Amino acid sequence: MSTDVLIGDGESRLVPHPLRAAVLGEVHARPFTPLQTPSRVVHFAFDTSGARAQDDRAQLEAFCQERGLPPPSSDKHHRLTFGSTVLRWEQHSEFTTYTWEMRADPGAVPFYPDAATLAAPMRLLPQPGPLLVAIDLHLLAEDPPRTTPEKLFDRASLAVAENSDGAALYATDFQPSPSGFIRILVIDRGMAPERAGALVQRVLEVETYRTLALLGLPEAQRLLPSIGASEARLAEVTEQMRLGGDLANNQKLLDELTSLAAEVEAGAATSLFRFGASRAYEEIVTQRLQTIGERKVGGLPTWSSFLARRMKPALRTCVTTEERQSNLSQKLARAANLLRTRVDVELEHQNQELLKSMNARTRLQIRLQATVEGLSTAAITYYVVGLYSYLVKGVQDAGLLPIDPGIAVAVFVPFAAAGIWWMVRSIRKRHIGKEG
Repeated sequence: MSTDVLIGDGESRLVPHPLRAAVLGEVHARPFTPLQTPSRVVHFAFDTSGARAQDDRAQLEAFCQERGLPPPSSDKHHRLTFGSTVLRWEQHSEFTTYTWEMRADPGAVPFYPDAATLAAPMRLLPQPGPLLVAIDLHLLAEDPPRTTPEKLFDRASLAVAENSDGAALYATDFQPSPSGFIRILVIDRGMAPERAGALVQRVLEVETYRTLALLGLPEAQRLLPSIGASEARLAEVTEQMRLGGDLANNQKLLDELTSLAAEVEAGAATSLFRFGASRAYEEIVTQRLQTIGERKVGGLPTWSSFLARRMKPALRTCVTTEERQSNLSQKLARAANLLRTRVDVELEHQNQELLKSMNARTRLQIRLQATVEGLSTAAITYYVVGLYSYLVKGVQDAGLLPIDPGIAVAVFVPFAAAGIWWMVRSIRKRHIGKEG
């Protein structure tokens, strides 16, 4: 597709944004297709998250090439015709749907033959991923009592509604048949094929997105025990914090809080997408039902009221679990910060005590050093004076000393002591200067 857009007389060209074509095409990504009454629709949704989406598209392309059919030209949807049967393929962010549309006998018994027989063409394609949704929808003209919902579904879970102007009625009990399909009956009271196709697609989407929205419930049920255990342990740790403890005990509690926080964050990270997707799918279900414009039929619940009673509590569990995760994460962070502050204060106090001890030892060493210096000066002076006295006696014996040797030694002592003290002090200063 060209990146230039012809404007005016063709002499001016504007370069569009690289995503403009994709944004414009999104509006037409999944168009409604006309559907004649009576018809039978068998609808499947498969989990194709991750690399399975590309494999699924490649398998569909191979399927088309083997039969000389046009391959999918869009990344999102494709339509194939096999005689009177139509296959609609749609790929979404984490799932892919295969919808088989077949003409039905006007006088056929609803949901006969079994959908498992009609779904035989699906076996021609490799299964793209785990099966999430299987729906058997029968579109029939109104023909009581053959099309009376109360005779076809379980009354205990039957949900029936008319569309906004009463041109159609749709019913289901949301229970799988023996072959595993959710059966949906749509009664046509005079709709055009385009409107019938739109209604059928919306009804299929309601059931598909309802199932996908509830995928968050098993994830919530899996996380709830660990969240409860973490909350209980957090209460125990905070109680121990309140009672106080030594540095070693506080460091142990801090390690435990850090481990608990990591566990909670890991669970939140793994469930983030699932819970977010459940909220999005629930909104789509609500929007589709609002678009249909449900009207109550007799004393039976509508799809909206039935799902509000059966589906909302499950989704509320997901929301509550996500909120508990978030609150627990915040509480763990606050507790860890408080305990870390306490540990830091205790470490600072220990450091201060250590510095005081070091200062005391330093002062003691200085005193000892001064004492040693004094003793060293006295000892060296004693030895030097002794040597000098021998020298003086030798000079006297030689008759070269005109004064008394005792007086000469006494006069020498102060000068020797001062010189030796000055020498020791100079040596110490030179060593201190080198260390500094």
